[in-house]
Amino acid sequence: MWQQIESNKRKSVILVISMAILLCILGYSGAFIWFGTDYAWYGICAAFLVWLIMFLVSYFKGSDIFLSMNNAKKISKQDNPQLFNIVEEMTIASGLPKMPDVYIIDESAPNAFATGRQPDKAAIAVTTGILELLKRDELQGVIAHELSHIKNRDTLFMLFVGIMMCSVCFLADMFIRSRFRCGRRSSSSGRGNQSEGMLLLVCLLVVIFSPLVAQLVYLAVSRKREYLADACAAQFTRYPAGLASALAKISGTTVKLKCANNFTAPMYIINPLAFNSKTHKLNDLTSTHPATSKRIAILYKMAGADIASYEEAFSDVMCKKSNLFSDEMLRGVDHLNFVAPPVSNVNNDSSQVCDPDGKISRRRETEDMMWRINGYIFRKCTCGTKIKVPPEFEGKIIACPHCQKEISF
Repeated sequence: MWQQIESNKRKSVILVISMAILLCILGYSGAFIWFGTDYAWYGICAAFLVWLIMFLVSYFKGSDIFLSMNNAKKISKQDNPQLFNIVEEMTIASGLPKMPDVYIIDESAPNAFATGRQPDKAAIAVTTGILELLKRDELQGVIAHELSHIKNRDTLFMLFVGIMMCSVCFLADMFIRSRFRCGRRSSSSGRGNQSEGMLLLVCLLVVIFSPLVAQLVYLAVSRKREYLADACAAQFTRYPAGLASALAKISGTTVKLKCANNFTAPMYIINPLAFNSKTHKLNDLTSTHPATSKRIAILYKMAGADIASYEEAFSDVMCKKSNLFSDEMLRGVDHLNFVAPPVSNVNNDSSQVCDPDGKISRRRETEDMMWRINGYIFRKCTCGTKIKVPPEFEGKIIACPHCQKEISF
């Protein structure tokens, strides 16, 4: 995949420079409208300064900002051993140099994302809803998809584009508000000629439409990367049906992800702003993700677990080439067969009979994890009752609600 990684790096540089040019044009236009010709060039300097600051922020603190915006909390292995085991397995399969940090978002809507400027400084976050909804092989497919974004440098690319988009929107909004609040100021030179009037009109159009252009670019750049991440996930897990099943479950949810917005939406595995959209008939210009139904169909149609099989399935479903892989990549790949999904040990007790899919037990495990993250103290009574109390009860003695035995916390 090194060709794709290098391609992503080149595209990142080109897009960052393009955003810088757009910011400078916006800065000139805003300063011309507000101050006039004499001070218009100062707008370019101000825009460049904003671009430089936002570039540095996105590179060094972009991941922290993104995780904070989504209310993500870092967890340890003892909080959710199965999730950590899956991330460890997929880290080895993907060849990443370091296992990403694992974060949890306390949201019932199932979704996940990855972020980080470098593979050794990356993070992956999942919602509590996805832990409750998905079985192990399905969750494995989701984690593999997100690790693919890290390996392919998509996370760095999207951080840059997102921060640059916010810079454009911020400057445009500032100029528009200042224009209506203060009006246009005059300069020392003469005004009123026709050429200046045309330039003023062009500058107005730039200020008005530059945020729209920036947002369209931001929303569009993530779509092709989702197909590539699906292909890599199938290669890492060698079980494309696991990811396909996960996508079907996530896209069928009716719960809205409350922390999502237009800035964070492209980072998720499925667009959180288009929840409960069975048709996914979003316009190609404004959609952050490809149609989920197409992604699922491609994964189910794969005859193997390698990128050549994904390319063939993509061509059959979409009736065109994906252009995700070079001919050298497709010729050089070794064919990978499917592997059976992991099978957990199932005991013939009453709890397993009442919960054949394991959804109830997953919900209990997820709820216990959130209690532990929030500092709750766990004790198990001799009668088998698990008791959870808030951290302020530490050092106190509480009676078991079932057998009344006193338990020290």
